[in-house]
Amino acid sequence: MVEFSLDLNEEQRDLRDWVHGFADGVVRPAAAEWDAREETPWPVIQEAAKVGLYGFEFLANCWADPTGLSLPIANEELFWGDAGIGLAIFGTSLAVAAIYGSGTPDQLVEWVPQCFGTVDEPAVAAFCTTEPEAGSDVSAMRTRARYDEATDEWVLSGQKAYATNGGIAAVHVVTASVDPALGSRGQAAFVVPPGTAGLDATRKLKKLGLRASHTADVFLDDVRVPGRCLLGGREALLERLDRARSGQRAAGQAAMRTFELSRPTVGAQAIGVARAAYEYALAYAKERVQFGRPIIENQAVAFALADMKMEIDAARLLVWRAAWMGRNNRPFEAGEGSMSKLKAGEVAVSVTEKAVQLLGGAGFLREHPVERWYRDAKIYTIFEGTSEIQRLVISRAISGMQIR
Repeated sequence: MVEFSLDLNEEQRDLRDWVHGFADGVVRPAAAEWDAREETPWPVIQEAAKVGLYGFEFLANCWADPTGLSLPIANEELFWGDAGIGLAIFGTSLAVAAIYGSGTPDQLVEWVPQCFGTVDEPAVAAFCTTEPEAGSDVSAMRTRARYDEATDEWVLSGQKAYATNGGIAAVHVVTASVDPALGSRGQAAFVVPPGTAGLDATRKLKKLGLRASHTADVFLDDVRVPGRCLLGGREALLERLDRARSGQRAAGQAAMRTFELSRPTVGAQAIGVARAAYEYALAYAKERVQFGRPIIENQAVAFALADMKMEIDAARLLVWRAAWMGRNNRPFEAGEGSMSKLKAGEVAVSVTEKAVQLLGGAGFLREHPVERWYRDAKIYTIFEGTSEIQRLVISRAISGMQIR
């Protein structure tokens, strides 16, 4: 019998140290500049590609870890460096997760390499699901997909909001409703190949945080894509729609399957931000002298730091548990995936806020990075399911009732 252990194995420790080195040596020195510029940090993405941190092979190697911990470990370390640059590097993985979760092996082979481009010319990908009237309420999606049998093409029309890499992506993965009467069960995911006519993203969004990551609204005006761009294939879609129409239980739907795969990883990102703020505040409290002694010698400061550390470690354990469960096909019977993202996101907000408070007036200045981490943290209680939606998922799971 294998003895229970929370020790990382040698490969996981090497991965942690390698990504941390990149975050410390490449990401952090560039973070303030790209946050101020509010532009995609292509030189940093290219550097990540050169060292093997950006690409499908890296994600595949992380996913091959039977414990499920490698991907959260890598995300925590990279986002410890900077969340905006981290999302610019790992934002593509959400589209890849959609292709992996719903696509066929042939579709993975065709589209995933195009998501990343090459080392010399890196590319990014976008997963487009949120809409102006359909955020948490995925069933309200208005983007439509109709099949043109004469040309074997799908025609996509609608608008997507808050799309990471929207408009600048080589590959867009778009969710759309094929049969609106079925709600979320009538939806499917489609790949929009590079250079496809009719897809436009003229409105780049200005954000509170994650400013080095490109976010835009995406418009689809009768976008025609080949039939093979329907993830999973038409035969599988028709079978799924028939089951839905007959009232059979659904196995899941495109957007939610992607989020289920990604929630622990997103939680790990939030932990990275929180840990960065905690470590900075701890170092500052040891050096800052007031009334003749370092401020950490005051219980109010020391206890705040103790709470920050405790909450970060607790959140990490929830993330690791959910990552292990997901990798080993254990059902989230109590909403464990949502628990991990909910706890980590709220810890990131509370810890970064405390870090700003502990630095006092200095924490409000841009010369200290805690104000940037504070701005970056807030998104983790909002995107990929708000805190309220995570609580809804958990409450439904533990009660067995359709809580509203």
